[in-house]
Amino acid sequence: MGKILSKERVIEYSIEFKIKVVELTNQLDVETAKIAEILNLHPVMIYRWRQEYREGKFTPQPTRRISMTKDSPKPLPSKKNVDELQKLKKENLLLKKENDFLKKWRGYLKDQKQKGSDS
Repeated sequence: MGKILSKERVIEYSIEFKIKVVELTNQLDVETAKIAEILNLHPVMIYRWRQEYREGKFTPQPTRRISMTKDSPKPLPSKKNVDELQKLKKENLLLKKENDFLKKWRGYLKDQKQKGSDS
């Protein structure tokens, strides 16, 4: 979150926090003022962070933390999983086509009903 720097309650927020707030405002379809109110921030601060983010002024600060664990390599998917994935993709494509057809059919029926009621 933030840390208080002096007696006048000047709060400094971490770059990671600022980036998360900016990404949150970009992802949600909510007014920035509402997000600022929820986070107890001034809306102008968020607008400024968004501008700085667009200008590329937010760069992650280097940390002194060192990972003590090795990243294990991800296992390759088995032939069975690959085949199942391909089967599911084909089925998904077929279902999308059927869904599109049904939407068109519903529109056609709606048009026919309107034409029948006009006469």
